[in-house]
Amino acid sequence: MSVASRAPAHIRSLSPYQPGKPVSELSRETGIPETGIVKLASNENPLGMSPKARAAAIAALDDGARYPDGNAFALKAALAKKYGVEAAQLVIGNGSNDVLEIATQAFLAPGDAAVFSQYSFAVYPLATIARGARGVQAAARGYAHDLDAMAAAIDETTRIVFIANPNNPTGTFLPGGEIENFLARVPPDVLVVLDEAYTEFLPPEKRYDAIAWIGRFPNLLVSRTLCKAYGLAGLRLGYGVAHADVADLMNRVRQPFNASCVAQAAAVAALDDEDFVRRTAENNRQGMSQLTAAFTELGLAWIPSSGNFITVKVGDGEKVNRALLAQGVIVRPIGGYGLPEWLRVSIGLPAENARFIAALRRALV
Repeated sequence: MSVASRAPAHIRSLSPYQPGKPVSELSRETGIPETGIVKLASNENPLGMSPKARAAAIAALDDGARYPDGNAFALKAALAKKYGVEAAQLVIGNGSNDVLEIATQAFLAPGDAAVFSQYSFAVYPLATIARGARGVQAAARGYAHDLDAMAAAIDETTRIVFIANPNNPTGTFLPGGEIENFLARVPPDVLVVLDEAYTEFLPPEKRYDAIAWIGRFPNLLVSRTLCKAYGLAGLRLGYGVAHADVADLMNRVRQPFNASCVAQAAAVAALDDEDFVRRTAENNRQGMSQLTAAFTELGLAWIPSSGNFITVKVGDGEKVNRALLAQGVIVRPIGGYGLPEWLRVSIGLPAENARFIAALRRALV
């Protein structure tokens, strides 16, 4: 018997999360200079970081030899002011992925179950199985969450329900009223994790205030990130807002110092740079139109998206992806999500989008 063979069976059954291919890796594989590669695979902000966040991050390096504030006082104060909540309702994470992991650590045990939708974020089943719990996948409807199917999947073993809105990787969106009605149907002892990593990309007419629902639904956890619209993907900063009792339990199992001093400082500054977020959303809107127009011209189907990415049907996803990589264009194949005919493409700058479109034309020949 080896040490590895003694690991719990549910851990040995896991497959690691597969991130988007790094630019440096493709450069090594193909010999294409990094400057000649376009990455549209990981839903990063093509505008980069907020200038305010960059300046704050650089200044924070002066304290790099000291541990960060483990309670994230300044960041929690900024978030509390922005959303009208108490600091005790907040959980800070190393990206929102960390917030999801912390939720499963706090509320799942072996024998418990978590419900999530088909075609939703891969971390939900990974985090669930890692706790020795059981993942229950509810069938999607039109590549989107079917809340009726999810409600029907809840039983006496269910402890968490995950909802991604907008959803990754399909970009589908649920109106706020539908989620609010769903919350009223969920047993009060089941935690509903509403993953809003892409909420800043929603147009005004689609927006709703989930955080305001926490007073009526103390079993609601709203998870958000500063890695997407705020451009802090490399610094990793996410947060959760919940009832104080829920946040307290999550903070008991949260790793100490899970958000660096640089990330915390950048996040405080980024939250104050709404102009950057507006420019990001506008670039996304224009880029989405640029890509969908090209897909129409090419006769390709796509899933209407409310995120900063779009999923397009190309036939053989792996084959087309290889052809794009050979041209120095990185997108995201999603066969692992049960969508082998599709590719997920992040919205880039206009020139990056044009480069992808040209490469896609050649790849489809």
